[in-house]
Amino acid sequence: MTGPSAVPPVTVLPVGGHGLLVELPTAEAAEALHAELLRRRRTGTLPPVREIVPGARTVLLEGLAEPRRLAEELPHWRVPPLSRTGGTAVRIPVRYDGPDLAEVAALWGLSEQEVGAVHASAEYRVAFCGFAPGFGYLTVLGAGYEVPRRASPRTRVPAGAVGLAGAYTGIYPRSSPGGWQLIGTAVDTVLWDPERTPAALLEPGTRVRFEPVDSAGTPIGDSADPDIPDPDIPDTPSGSREPR
Repeated sequence: MTGPSAVPPVTVLPVGGHGLLVELPTAEAAEALHAELLRRRRTGTLPPVREIVPGARTVLLEGLAEPRRLAEELPHWRVPPLSRTGGTAVRIPVRYDGPDLAEVAALWGLSEQEVGAVHASAEYRVAFCGFAPGFGYLTVLGAGYEVPRRASPRTRVPAGAVGLAGAYTGIYPRSSPGGWQLIGTAVDTVLWDPERTPAALLEPGTRVRFEPVDSAGTPIGDSADPDIPDPDIPDTPSGSREPR
């Protein structure tokens, strides 16, 4: 098992009088640092902090009494590799019927049915949230499965639409404009409910599994270990723009 390693080269910037913004070189490094901050807060080895907010390659800490001291210590931490196990995964039924399913199948060199099987075979982790209340950016499907955002965003994407952009998967919590490639629909899933605690179904660090269902909502087969080919995507753009 790989042991803890030093935090990769980071930039730690002050935010107001009681906050820090930690900039990291990769998305995975940001996820690993976020997980370590949560672990240290649970064990009481992190100075009191009001909020820990991950981003694509950043982690924001707000409400620190002594931000300068933590800013000096943090680059010297030993951070364990990100673990994608532990805890119960949120299971979301998905009907793979999205309008961009054929386009994604062509990009991956697979059939439309295989796209659903590939997507549902992975276990995801919510890296961070944004764009709209309840919208989680989920990683990681795997190398070779990145897709570019649509050249022309839609003016309206329905609530529950399951999309891909760059290396991320996401579910639209409400109707809104959007440029992600839509491959399916999350069935009977409320992502944001202000009457619920917590209001968001998906929070940073949450594990997620997708379960294929048919038009009647009946589960389809076993998505745990599909027999599918590797993607064949020569010269495919990898979605260099940050998804929104």
